[in-house]
Amino acid sequence: MKDEPPRPPRTSLREALRRFIHASLQAFNRIRLPGPSVLPIAGAVVGLYSGLAAGIFTNLIGVVRGLAFNLAWVGDAMRRPGSRTLLSAWDALSRASWHLEYAILGAPLALGALVLARVIEPGGPRDEVKRRLRLLALLVLGALALYYPLVALTALNRAFSGAHEMTEILPLLPWWIYLLAPSLGGMAVGRLLRDHPDTHGHGVPEVVRAVKSNQELPGHRGLLKLVASAITIGSGGSAGREGPIVYGGAAFASTVGRTLGFSRRELAILLACGAGAGIAASFNTPIGGAVFAMEIILREFELRVFSPIILASVAGTLVSRGTVGVMPMLSRLDYQLVSGWEVLCYAGLGLSCGLIAYAFVRMLHHSEDFFAGRVAGRMSAWFGQRPRPLRAGLGGMCAGLLAMLSPTVWGSGHEYLNLAAIGQLSFVFLVTACVVKLVATAITLGSGGSGGTFFPSAVMGTMLGGAFGTLVHYCFPHATGPSGAYAIVGMGGAVAALTRGPLTGMMMLYELSGSHALILPLMVTCTIASALCHYLSERKAPKTQTDAELLANTPVRALMRELSPVPADMHLRPLMDQVLTTESGTLPVLDGDGKLYGIVQVDQFRDIWRDELLQPVLVASDLARKVPLLSPDTDLAHALHLMDQEDVDALPVQGTPGSQTCGMLTRALVRRFLSSHHASQHAHGQHLVAPTEAAN
Repeated sequence: MKDEPPRPPRTSLREALRRFIHASLQAFNRIRLPGPSVLPIAGAVVGLYSGLAAGIFTNLIGVVRGLAFNLAWVGDAMRRPGSRTLLSAWDALSRASWHLEYAILGAPLALGALVLARVIEPGGPRDEVKRRLRLLALLVLGALALYYPLVALTALNRAFSGAHEMTEILPLLPWWIYLLAPSLGGMAVGRLLRDHPDTHGHGVPEVVRAVKSNQELPGHRGLLKLVASAITIGSGGSAGREGPIVYGGAAFASTVGRTLGFSRRELAILLACGAGAGIAASFNTPIGGAVFAMEIILREFELRVFSPIILASVAGTLVSRGTVGVMPMLSRLDYQLVSGWEVLCYAGLGLSCGLIAYAFVRMLHHSEDFFAGRVAGRMSAWFGQRPRPLRAGLGGMCAGLLAMLSPTVWGSGHEYLNLAAIGQLSFVFLVTACVVKLVATAITLGSGGSGGTFFPSAVMGTMLGGAFGTLVHYCFPHATGPSGAYAIVGMGGAVAALTRGPLTGMMMLYELSGSHALILPLMVTCTIASALCHYLSERKAPKTQTDAELLANTPVRALMRELSPVPADMHLRPLMDQVLTTESGTLPVLDGDGKLYGIVQVDQFRDIWRDELLQPVLVASDLARKVPLLSPDTDLAHALHLMDQEDVDALPVQGTPGSQTCGMLTRALVRRFLSSHHASQHAHGQHLVAPTEAAN
């Protein structure tokens, strides 16, 4: 027998394994997660929660709707355990979109990130890495924990309240439901939002303003807006469900971005991720949601914003298909452009969509002024003196009366979009629905109801397009397509006109219809409608001072606060005490010659405050960050530009020669100044952000 080669001793294997683990830990400790690298991951996480928000919101609407006119039916089903309803509930649970692969993929990745955060040694920049890894992993696990119960709730809600289509239920409701449910819903929303004036609005304009002015959106406002809008829509008020989801997604993104320590620019991109994922989840249009975020929210198409926004839209759509549903909003119809002459008809439809969108803008503004008491006349003054719950309740009653004329008024009205697309609605129904939906939405939102304007504009455009198509097809039967094609294109035209986003309207309707042949009519109609509404809105808009003009004309000395700078040799402990007692968390620091040098911020103490050995060693000059010094005559616009360049929230202002104090300008002071200016404008009846969602 040949001698076997000697086996390596077990100790050498153990030593090799120990060296491998040691080398791996050293590699882990060198990992850094700067903002740009983690931004796409954060965008995907925000998209997950936007999809969850869409599911929660849809189920809240179903619950409120059940309380409005389905309660007796549900109670009867529960009293009879062997009823057909419970059997259908079990069937709905078995056919729900559980997507167990989400847990199979997501849970190990999140747990692995938690383990990685555990093994990375603490200290210095690694603490930030550990914190970001831990937060993102916990957010993923939280999304998984919410997803599956929400899928079950969606299935049960659909089994109980979805046994009959809304188009079948509404004509059978007694007249008193039309009056009572919207009135009670309006009063509940008015009471809920009475002490929270910052939550009023349509959702999307507030996000646009937050991105433009680098403002924060608190997370609790997003949750409050979801609840209030669910009550409004579920009880029969005429409003859209996209606005609250967009606002809620952006508010969650703002909270996550601040927690992760993102810069102002990265935070704006993350807000757009939340808004785009909200649109994608609402309409089941991931491309449309991404285009909406870039065209309407950010107003830019740069490569660095693509990956986080695309990932957010994809994640939001995937989650919403389980929590909202996978059924397409519009049936796949093979409509064609019959002849070249038909382009002229679609151009005429674009003009009509631009006019109806502009009429909606004016009507909504007038309704807000009327219920606030800013319109001449005793009735407007009487409404202005009434409490908000009463005004919203009366507005809901008016919407209920209008719902008797057209059932499209009830809720968002999207249940009738497909009927118009397949040409099953009469000309009289289409015209009535378009006009009544416009008036009812303006009254619902103007009186104090909560909700968006996206879905109502889509319904108005669909009904207008269907009526327009019926008319032109009657006049030119051989040169034009059926009315359903015009209904689909009209939906895109109205959305493009209201948002001033032609690309958003095109891509959303291209995804919803699934028809490549309609892309040319969509391009013509959306472009003309958006341009016309923009022209009419700007022509009639009052020539008020914009925020940019106000900032450019206001000097720093008007807002700055006087502070005493700290000397360069001040030790760490008294320096921390002084910084923590300031309102802005920032203090100016002198150099060794007694001249103003820079600033020290409270965030700089995050990594060193626990180390007691450093406290007697470090002084203010060691922590001070050199930043540009402002002159008292510098305008606020230039000051904010410098803050963005330096990524700081405050800048020192050069004091007068011989003075013991200097000035300090903070973003918070500028925000308060703008908010005060906006409140003054609103008190005089000037509208700050038009319902076109993207006022310049």
